[in-house]
Amino acid sequence: MLKLRKEDVQMLRVKSRATSQVTFDADYNVPDVKPDIARMIQNKGEVSMDEVRLNDGHAFLKGSLNVDLLYVGEEEGKVYSLSAKLPVEETLNLEGIVSGDKMCLKWEIEDLSVHMIHSRKLNIKAIVTFHAAVDELAGVRLPVDIEDEDISVRKKPVRLMSLTVHKKDTMRLKEEITLASNKPNIEELLWYTIEVRGLELRPEENKVKAKGELCVFVLYTGDDDNNPLQWMEYSLPFHGEVECSGCAEEMIPNIESSVINQTIEIKPDADGEERILTADVVLELDMKLYREEEHELLLDVYTPFKECIPHGKPEVLESLLIKNDSKCRVSDTVEVKETQGKILQLCHSRGKVKIDKTRIVENGILVEGIVHMKILYIVGDDHMPFYSMEAMIPFTHVVEARGITEDCLYYLKTDLEQLSTTMADSSGIEVKAVVSLNVLVIKCEEEMIIDKVEEQPLDMKKIQSMPGVTVYMVKPGDTLWDIAKRFYTTVDEICSLNELENENINAAQPLLLVKRVGS
Repeated sequence: MLKLRKEDVQMLRVKSRATSQVTFDADYNVPDVKPDIARMIQNKGEVSMDEVRLNDGHAFLKGSLNVDLLYVGEEEGKVYSLSAKLPVEETLNLEGIVSGDKMCLKWEIEDLSVHMIHSRKLNIKAIVTFHAAVDELAGVRLPVDIEDEDISVRKKPVRLMSLTVHKKDTMRLKEEITLASNKPNIEELLWYTIEVRGLELRPEENKVKAKGELCVFVLYTGDDDNNPLQWMEYSLPFHGEVECSGCAEEMIPNIESSVINQTIEIKPDADGEERILTADVVLELDMKLYREEEHELLLDVYTPFKECIPHGKPEVLESLLIKNDSKCRVSDTVEVKETQGKILQLCHSRGKVKIDKTRIVENGILVEGIVHMKILYIVGDDHMPFYSMEAMIPFTHVVEARGITEDCLYYLKTDLEQLSTTMADSSGIEVKAVVSLNVLVIKCEEEMIIDKVEEQPLDMKKIQSMPGVTVYMVKPGDTLWDIAKRFYTTVDEICSLNELENENINAAQPLLLVKRVGS
């Protein structure tokens, strides 16, 4: 056997994937301490995971779907809120996984709806889709040279992505808000929403840095008897980081992020008055960081003096095609349904991006989706002023990715970067949004990876039957390497005999060939 020199490339391979849907259809009794429900205003839901456990072939999930409701009470039209906690226990079948594997778990709440059965009872329906992915490290040993200098080698340069870091971690974002001096003290926090917008994750030396905005909305009852309901919106820029050993600035990041917990707490200020809000968000990061490496891949070996038989197997090698951060501007005017009065003021709007379909087109990726919004507003009715509406604004966008083909892998991350709503008139709301679509495209090419080269003596009978000197007419698709192998000579010998300046040859070109192996 001939000795090969090899270099290692680390890649991730799909080990197992699973998707599961959990359906909720539960009746919920309003707690005794809460007043009767006259009219629902708005709901929201989030999933919290208490336990994720992996063992042979299965992942066990335990947590809850937490549903919050903002509503108008029957007495005096006051606004209240309540929370319901629906338990989740699910087993995902993930063939081949074992305890200790890294699993990336994502979930999506679809079709959350809350209906009144009567003033003391609600029906909650929802579908939660869980997506689980387990990848495994696969090392490929690339042949790059042969230790015998007398043997000709054919190589090609390749620039490959090699996985350097693969880890999961959490990042905690904590921001304090102090009420403006013209706002009353907080008596009870009725409702809040927190959205992470414009999240940017960037690798640096041994850490990953994050920046973005926390968009916070709070609705509370104050100690002002004349105007007890208060609401505020805040946009809080944040910076955070997590340790990431082995990480470097020039690496190619592929980082999945998801909010796994979010809370707002009320704290007293220096005077002991309830005037400070603490927004606390926990992000889970599934970090894959790649380094681009140059290699000389050995494609074939040959000598006229002995038979060299390469053995190996095909492998898919990955290289970076493009990384593109694209933005799509979305705008529309949505009509408000008939209510008990005209809109006086918009209080708050929140939204999320939902992708319906993606497909590869010429030099890009076509993305179709919607911005799903919930808008809270006030009408001219002193008894029941708050109303809410939902709106869905479709968008279509092509993310540029020159050279992309159906064989490429791509990872698309979407984010609602900006959202604004203004009153067009008393029955129309003008919506403007910016959706960021970040894509990482990986080119996948199958190559025969030589593992070993077997040596055998030449078939001398076959060689002796061939003429010593030949004039060969080049055929379409021929290379000097192929011709040299077929006629038991070398590329250098052909170039020298035919006074060729390089290895470029044309069809129908005559070449003088002299067999290097005699009788």
